[in-house]
Amino acid sequence: MTNQLDLLLINPGGREKIYQQLAGGLTAIEPPLWCRLIAGYVLDRGFSVDIVDSEALDIGIDALAQMVAARAPRLAAMVVFGHQPSASTQQMAAASEACAAIKQAAPEQPLIILGGHVSALPERTLNEEAVDYACNGEGPVTVHQLLEALPDSDLGAVAGLVWRDGDTVHNNLPAPLITDMDGDLHGNAWHLLPMDRYRAHNWQCFGDLGARQPYASIYTSLGCPFRCSFCCINAPFGTNRYRMRGPDAVVAEIDLLYRQFGVRTIKIIDEMFVLNDRHVREICQRLAAKPYASELNIWAYARVDTVKPEMLGLLRKAGLRWLALGIESGSAHVRDGADKSFSQDDIREIVRRIQKAGINVIGNYIFGLPDDDMTTMRETLDLALELNCEFANFYSAMAYPGSPLYTQAVESGLALPESWSGYSQHSYDCHPLLTDHIGADTVLRFRDDAFHEYFAAKRYLDMATQKFGVETRIHIEKMAADRLPRALLGDPNTAP
Repeated sequence: MTNQLDLLLINPGGREKIYQQLAGGLTAIEPPLWCRLIAGYVLDRGFSVDIVDSEALDIGIDALAQMVAARAPRLAAMVVFGHQPSASTQQMAAASEACAAIKQAAPEQPLIILGGHVSALPERTLNEEAVDYACNGEGPVTVHQLLEALPDSDLGAVAGLVWRDGDTVHNNLPAPLITDMDGDLHGNAWHLLPMDRYRAHNWQCFGDLGARQPYASIYTSLGCPFRCSFCCINAPFGTNRYRMRGPDAVVAEIDLLYRQFGVRTIKIIDEMFVLNDRHVREICQRLAAKPYASELNIWAYARVDTVKPEMLGLLRKAGLRWLALGIESGSAHVRDGADKSFSQDDIREIVRRIQKAGINVIGNYIFGLPDDDMTTMRETLDLALELNCEFANFYSAMAYPGSPLYTQAVESGLALPESWSGYSQHSYDCHPLLTDHIGADTVLRFRDDAFHEYFAAKRYLDMATQKFGVETRIHIEKMAADRLPRALLGDPNTAP
């Protein structure tokens, strides 16, 4: 009889590499979804599990390695999913260092790495990182079967496992996607997380910046039925990708978070929450009936062409205060190339309808899509300034592993970032794609200038003051004054 821990799940840190000086106060710190999902799945099958959220606990690489060595679990798992699809690749910078440090401190420690990036590049990851195993799928089944196989059973029978046999790398067939979402992927492992350490993005609490904690993120669906060229969401899921939880399970989880942890500020992590009308309606009807519905501050993703105006009142009653729209480009030609086929008038109309319903809008825009030039990027910024959404995210196009853009970039021999941190929008070594017309440095400079032009605009600041108050305006002005150093732009600052 042994008290040895079976599984230790690790969420890597490294916010400073990803966000530079923004990591200190502006960015969110989110509960790691896939650590929870895997933990719940494995706990249900009789194994002991713990989670180390080194991001939330701000644990350094060496301290993390010593912690893993001291606990000596039967299996350690580095979970590199991030909190949105692109975050998996940028998190690899910290995950790689953490794996190397763990192996140095405990060479015999079995270690598997998994996540969206790993699923996109499974054999490369196994060959490049200091790990024993990699996973080519979403993870719960693979981790469970590996625990059952260790130390000496047939690894060839572990679904989704990438492993070595001498100099030979084996890439087993992926595990079938889990279909019992509420029974198998409930993620009821909140007790393993440092719930007092999580915080919302600054913008979600405009008007009440002190409400960023307590905070949690949940999911109501996994995957996405769309195939946008710049997105890598489906790398871990393969075909038959989109799956939904039951509305009762979703609302029960929110109820638990509210009553047990006092959480009112919530992110719905789905790549596309506002999609299936029945799914959204049933969740929102149940939430709207809760006595605390008016206290909730929830944000979620939607597409311009999936938001139904007749649903907006119910969304607001359920506590949805922010919707993030993937507008992407102000050029219809560029949007078509990115598989986003809706008109400029559609965009204007739905933004105004959402705002009229009392819901704030986050406009998401991308500069440097393949057809972009200086004129089309300016059209995108002009559209953003015209819409004047309550918040805006400005991205430069990246060829994230697992996305169609990555495949195209590799086939065309285009320059990609030299390190995984270079895939972060905010890192010092950020290196976006060049387009058919302009270079990567031009794209990045335009993106950074667009951010400052938008958030320093008098029209935007006056709107923010009217909606959220003077304190929020001062906060935004300080945020807009903070320029990120960039290696690609010849910035004289050294990397943090």
